[in-house]
Amino acid sequence: MDKPFDGEISRFFAEDLPVELRASLKDAGKGDVVDASFPYDSRMPRKEYEAMMAALQIELVKLQRHLTDSGTRLCVIFEGRDAAGKGGTIRRIMENLSTRGAKSVALSKPTDTEKGEWYFQRYIKHLPTAGHLTIFDRSWYNRGVVEKVFGFCDDDQREAFFKQAPQVEKLLVEDGIVFRKFWLNVGRGEQMRRFLSRESDPLKQWKLSWIDVEGLKHWDAYSSAITETLERTHTDHAPWTVVRSDDKRRARIAAIQSILCSIDYAGRNADVVCSPDPKICGGPDIWHA
Repeated sequence: MDKPFDGEISRFFAEDLPVELRASLKDAGKGDVVDASFPYDSRMPRKEYEAMMAALQIELVKLQRHLTDSGTRLCVIFEGRDAAGKGGTIRRIMENLSTRGAKSVALSKPTDTEKGEWYFQRYIKHLPTAGHLTIFDRSWYNRGVVEKVFGFCDDDQREAFFKQAPQVEKLLVEDGIVFRKFWLNVGRGEQMRRFLSRESDPLKQWKLSWIDVEGLKHWDAYSSAITETLERTHTDHAPWTVVRSDDKRRARIAAIQSILCSIDYAGRNADVVCSPDPKICGGPDIWHA
């Protein structure tokens, strides 16, 4: 079976990945966590995860009913390194919600027309109306990280972004939108493992892009851009929630719990909607390169 991008991911693993990471991946079992700094050695057991996720799905339906009845607008941003689990987390949030009042937005690269507009303009049109939820699968924070790493914007454009982003987000909050933003953080070894899985699975190869492959060479540049972005856009009105996602199961539960804790809705099950695990979910202080 042909591998996408001429097997570049496998080649990077065999030749360019740091030796200690390559060794840890070869030694790791299927359920083991690769990153030694992660607070758990293995992923959450499936039965425990499925039971918790089923209970959280009921709470999400209650939340949507509250949004509809109260006219509350909820906007959630998911950011993170490639293969950090953004898409899977968003799917778990959306799977039992009515698409009449909830949508996921994943914008492709800007058109020539959009390039000539105010940077935030193409995102603003997707903000939720009364009673609706909008989830952004990547957002305006592309400018803070990806565009910086690959030279898709210049320094002046990025500085303008850092000046405007907190102002834009403050306006959203002042207008009554409940606004949450998440950074899903995955370790380098786990990211490599997920890329190798995608490369060898014909049902997952579509997830890979040229940016993913080239990004493997720019781990340190990504780390620097992420650090600066979190530092400059973590505000009182729009704080970052960082979720360590080397274990996708724990990460999904923590993200959903955090969203559910954002709004007081009728019938909340306090045994389910509790504070997310502080070992993997917190502010930018728990992010690490």
